[in-house]
Amino acid sequence: MTVTRFAPSPTGYLHVGNLRTALFNYLIARKAGGTFILRLDDTDPERSRQEYADAIQEDLEWLGLTWDRVERQSERLDRYAAAADALRGAGRFYECFETPTELDLKRKKQLNMGKPPVYDRSALKLSEADREALRAERPGHWRFLLDQERIEWDDLILGPQSIDAASVSDPVLIRGDGQVLYTLASVVDDTEMRVTHVVRGSDHVTNTATQIQIMQALGGTPPSFAHHSLLTGAQGEALSKRLGTLSLRDLRARGVEPMALLSLMARLGSADPVELRGSLDELIEGFDITRFGAAPTKFDEADLYPLTARHLHALPFDAVRDEIAALGVPDDIAPRFWEVVRENITVRADMAGWWTLFRDGAQAVVADEDRAFVAQAFDLMPAFPFDDTSWGAWTSAVKEATGRKGKQLFMPLRLAVTGRERGPEMADVMALLQKPPRL
Repeated sequence: MTVTRFAPSPTGYLHVGNLRTALFNYLIARKAGGTFILRLDDTDPERSRQEYADAIQEDLEWLGLTWDRVERQSERLDRYAAAADALRGAGRFYECFETPTELDLKRKKQLNMGKPPVYDRSALKLSEADREALRAERPGHWRFLLDQERIEWDDLILGPQSIDAASVSDPVLIRGDGQVLYTLASVVDDTEMRVTHVVRGSDHVTNTATQIQIMQALGGTPPSFAHHSLLTGAQGEALSKRLGTLSLRDLRARGVEPMALLSLMARLGSADPVELRGSLDELIEGFDITRFGAAPTKFDEADLYPLTARHLHALPFDAVRDEIAALGVPDDIAPRFWEVVRENITVRADMAGWWTLFRDGAQAVVADEDRAFVAQAFDLMPAFPFDDTSWGAWTSAVKEATGRKGKQLFMPLRLAVTGRERGPEMADVMALLQKPPRL
C-alpha cells in the first residue's frame, strides 16, 4: 500500500512552500488509494505550540486535504530512544563534546586549508576517561557514523542521485540537551509507519543521503524519494523573507479560493499548464510527480486571483446563498443579484461593494465636459422603480434629445449611476437599484 506523510513543525503557520509538499504527498496517496499521514514534528518543546498545531489542521481542512491519521513525534520519544540504543549497539552512534564555537573554528581552519568543512571525527579518538571528564563539564551530543561510500537513489523528480558520504559530516541526531533531531525521528517514523514515498523540498537532498544510511543501519528499507524545486518570487528572488506574508491563512483572508490555490500548486513547476480544476478528484486524476522539474519555480501571488475569479464565476447560487443573505440582499432578488455580479467579482468580498451600490446608490462620477449632458439625462430618467426595460428606454430618450451615441452616450451615464467604468450590463444594474440615482 502507498503511504505518504506531511510532517510540518508546529512552530509557525503553513505557507505556500509547505503547501507544495503537503499537496504532492496527499495527491500521491489518494491517487493510489493509499494512506496520507499528518505527522507533527513537535520534538522541540520550546518552539512547538498547540496553537500552531491547531492552525496547521485548520488550514489543511480549509483546502480539503484530509488525512487518515495524525501522529505526534512528541508521543514517540521512546521509539527514538530505542533506535538510538540500537545504533549504539551496532557501533554507529558516538558521543561528541565540541561546543558550537569549537566546531566553527574547525570549519574555518578546514576552509582556510582548502578542505571541505566536514566533521573530523576527533571524538572517536577519545578514551573513556576523556569522555567521563568531558561529561563532567558539558553534555555530549550524538552523531551517526556514516559509511564513507557513495549513497545513491533514483529520485522521482531529480533523477539518479549520488552523494559521496565522505563529503558530508556525520549528522548530529541527539543534541546535548537530549532533544531528538529531525533526521533520526523522521527515519524511525518513516520506517515504522511503512512510508513508501517521501516528497519534500530540494534543500533536503543531503538529508536524504544520510537518512538512507541511518534507515539501513536500523534494518529498514528506504522509501522512494522525490525532491521538488523550491519556490522563488515572480522575478526569481528568494521567497524566504516573504513567506510570512504568504501564509495560507493570509491568502484565505485576502479572498483566495481553495481550488484556485490547489490548481496552481498542483501544476506549478511541471511540464503541464496550470488549469483551474473543479474538485480535488480532478486534481488527483491529473497528477503525475514525474512531470515536475528541478529548476527553481516562480510563484506569483497575482496568479491566484484570476483563478479565484474564474472559480467564483462558475459557482451556482446555492453555493453563495448564505453569504448573499448575510449581506442583507432580499430573498426575492438574491438569485438575480448573484447572476448579475458573479462575473464582476474577483473575490467573495467584492459582492458587498456591489450590494452597497444597489442598495444605497453610488457617488456619481461626472467629467466637467459631461455635466450639462448628465444633468439633462437625469431629467429624462424613467420613473422609479426601474425594471429590465428602464435602461433601454432611458438611453433612447437621451440619445434622441442630445444626439449622443455609442461610448459618448453610455459611459457618462454608467459613471453617473455606478461611479465605475466597468460592471454588469446596465439594464441589470438599473433593475436591481433599490433607490433612484442622484447627482
